[in-house]
Amino acid sequence: MNRKLTSAAVNLTLVTPEKAIKLAANDFFRHTLSNDGKKLTLLREMLAGCGAGTCQVIVTTPMEMLKIQLQDAGRLAAQQKLMAAQAVSSSPSGSPISSASHATSAIKSPETATQITKELLRSKGITGLYKGLGATLLRDVPFSIIYFPLFANLNQLGQKSVDEKAPFYVSFISGCIAGSTAAVAVNPCDVIKTRLQSLQRGLNEDTYSGIIDCARKIWRNEGPGAFLKGAYCRALVIAPLFGIAQVVYFLGIAETLIEMLPSRQY
Repeated sequence: MNRKLTSAAVNLTLVTPEKAIKLAANDFFRHTLSNDGKKLTLLREMLAGCGAGTCQVIVTTPMEMLKIQLQDAGRLAAQQKLMAAQAVSSSPSGSPISSASHATSAIKSPETATQITKELLRSKGITGLYKGLGATLLRDVPFSIIYFPLFANLNQLGQKSVDEKAPFYVSFISGCIAGSTAAVAVNPCDVIKTRLQSLQRGLNEDTYSGIIDCARKIWRNEGPGAFLKGAYCRALVIAPLFGIAQVVYFLGIAETLIEMLPSRQY
């Protein structure tokens, strides 16, 4: 239970700055790339999304790393307990207690986010918290490149005029559609990222030397369908998350930020 609560806390700590950074950075880059208040071209919208995704990854990768370790701890502990039970059942009748003790000794006590952070910093330095950075960039930058232009154009369909913003429900629906579409599109990269950032391996699980090696082994051992594992659940989570985030952002935060910048139109 404690591990689950800690994982939820890390996830919440990750989600909040991630969405704030993405939305604010995208708005900043759109302003920077705008030309005399004219509507951005698709290429510039994609460049703004690329910049937003890059900024977000640099800040949130360490939290992603911790989240994955905490979420993976339960699976590994369950696998180790199963191995302990099998060792007990297969041990000679004269020494069941000794075998059980030896088997369960391999089970690590649940780690907290603080313990994982200290261990990574001690053993690998600050770079340990950025393990899988390349794979994270490979996931989040394309996500933002797809999401932000798609959201902007869908949201624009609900605007009656250029100077009038779309109703909140249009922003919500646009965020849901754009978020789920982008999430499914980059799911293969998410699978690779998760595998690379898992520090501990279960029984008979592969180890990976990099993105290409990971992709090759997943394709060879599990088939192409493995790259879409969790895509449905990910889309169900991302859709309302970005829908709500866009509504909240467009209801007030964006206007406050824009007031500090020269006026422009998208």
